[in-house]
Amino acid sequence: MNISVKGEYALHAIFDLALQKAGAPIKIADIARRQKIPQKFLELILAGLKQGGFVESRRGAEGGYLLSRTPEAITVGQVMRYVEGSKSSKPARKQNAADPFGETWKRVDQAVSDVIDQTTFAELARNWRDRQSHYVPNWEI
Repeated sequence: MNISVKGEYALHAIFDLALQKAGAPIKIADIARRQKIPQKFLELILAGLKQGGFVESRRGAEGGYLLSRTPEAITVGQVMRYVEGSKSSKPARKQNAADPFGETWKRVDQAVSDVIDQTTFAELARNWRDRQSHYVPNWEI
């Protein structure tokens, strides 16, 4: 499975929104800063994700973007296939009948698809928060 920079940024934008309080619009500048995404590129990505039904926008001084569905209802696979198009569902390697590894590579591609199709943004956010809460800084000099 191949993923472009645009796809990677889209995943990070959805992840960032999944970490935020539900129903509260988040400004593009805040997402861009936290996820280290160029703001102009993020604007285009979020506009596309809005067309795909993943996010919605609110206008005005208190406006911004928020998830249009719960993080439990959005999988990594859904976002990747939407942003990357059909190329993300094609095998990353050429299939050749004479290739002794052909069947193995098909199984690898299927395994990757299975994992991303079962991984929700709620799960990613929960795991991230758990890892962050276990971090203990070392103040030793």
